[in-house]
Amino acid sequence: MRALRASQAFDGERFIGPVDVVLDHEGRIAEVSPWREHGSAVDLEDLGDVTILPGLVDAHQHLSWDCSPDPLGWHASNDDATLLDTARANARRALTAGITTVRDLGSRGSVALGLRDGIATDPSSGPRILASGPALTTPGGHCHFLGGECADRDELLAAVTRLAEAGVDVIKVMATGGNVTPGSLPHEAQFGPADLRAVVDAAHARGLPVAAHAHGTGGVVNALDAGVDTIEHCTFMTAEGVAQDQALIDRLAAYGTPVVLTAGSLPGPMLPALAARLPALLAHIRVMLDAGVRCVLATDAGIGPPKPHDVLVLAVLQAYEMVGVPVEQALAMCTSRAADALEIGDEAGRLAAGRAADLLVVAGRLDLDARALGTPLRVLRRGVDVLEA
Repeated sequence: MRALRASQAFDGERFIGPVDVVLDHEGRIAEVSPWREHGSAVDLEDLGDVTILPGLVDAHQHLSWDCSPDPLGWHASNDDATLLDTARANARRALTAGITTVRDLGSRGSVALGLRDGIATDPSSGPRILASGPALTTPGGHCHFLGGECADRDELLAAVTRLAEAGVDVIKVMATGGNVTPGSLPHEAQFGPADLRAVVDAAHARGLPVAAHAHGTGGVVNALDAGVDTIEHCTFMTAEGVAQDQALIDRLAAYGTPVVLTAGSLPGPMLPALAARLPALLAHIRVMLDAGVRCVLATDAGIGPPKPHDVLVLAVLQAYEMVGVPVEQALAMCTSRAADALEIGDEAGRLAAGRAADLLVVAGRLDLDARALGTPLRVLRRGVDVLEA
């Protein structure tokens, strides 16, 4: 076995000071302890003035998307082999930034499943992937170009069966329209609560969670009433701005349904609909957090130029700098809390014995300088170094 000694550590919820993290031969954490003497069976490596933390969990990406401003055109002009090659490169980019788990919530056909299964045979080649395959949507609805169009409840149920048999990890359904599909409007609901409930019941019967894309409050209410497992975006967007609906925020907090915030963007032009609403969206996030809504920090990586697949680091920094989220809370939202929301908390998101040795090591004291997160020195996937400066 070997031990990594760090001057600071974040365990998934809080900073815990100097630690030794002992790794076993199976790619798992055997022990996390304050600095101590180890027997001859443990090779100790002193990493110096660094912070060690669990690998980051991005609960919402699109690995096979190329970050172009025209997702529909990208999918129309490229075959599945090209999408898979793109996904491999994007997965590697995410991993080398310290993102060791990605939930892919929208790809064409079996592309994400092929990527997931390939990485499973060589964990050092990419992050752990949870894949939904094509998102279920209305004819011509948001992300229809992925192949998940369903005209009625029978087609929704048939799609759930088909995806379950294909081996997906999660069902994704579009409860509202979105921002990147021409003719689709994020404030308009796409499926009603009865249809969404049918999807949830069918998925749960097969042991699969349901992630619902929902921007407008009508879609959020429908998703909440249907009992989905996570609500993606949850922006409360209206035709003109962002709704102020404290009663709905209080319901979200009371239900405890995880809300996956898709934050983090490179500097530069944003989608006009988001740029115009940015101050209101930031205030909305603050209100949800203050109300106790169970929030997870993710990115929606791949959907456009500001959203490369390593942008989760910026999401943490922007939550800290623009919304006022404490560093510990922002980190927890993309480690332990994200892992719990994805129902993999016994495997990922915590610096604790028994978890996979998916680790990130950054220069200096992350508790004193949040920007240290952007300086990864080591990334380990199942105990194997995939980045070493």
